[in-house]
Amino acid sequence: MLAWLDEAGAAFASQSCDTPRIVTVKLSEVVLKKPVRVGHIIKIYGRVCAVGTTSVTIYLEARRHSPYNGTQRTVCETEITFVRIDGDGEPIPISEKVRHKFEDVIDADKVKDKAKD
Repeated sequence: MLAWLDEAGAAFASQSCDTPRIVTVKLSEVVLKKPVRVGHIIKIYGRVCAVGTTSVTIYLEARRHSPYNGTQRTVCETEITFVRIDGDGEPIPISEKVRHKFEDVIDADKVKDKAKD
């Protein structure tokens, strides 16, 4: 399950940040709420939570899907932080175009930081 979350998160982060060069730097707590067995259909949903200078944090929720009645049950959720890198593996800034696309997330993050002060 962790490998699926990491792979799905990296694909989503790459798409969101318009770059194929992205690496995982942090996986937050994962609580496995329901069992997943061989043959189950798992759907993984994501959204961008935060965008930093070189990083993006993605919220992921994995759901077990029933093809018989269409119901879905959340099996786990987590946040994963990814960093954009260059060809040498060094962090590089996320483009302004991407940062502009997620301004609402960036602004919400700043409000949270000010509230902590």
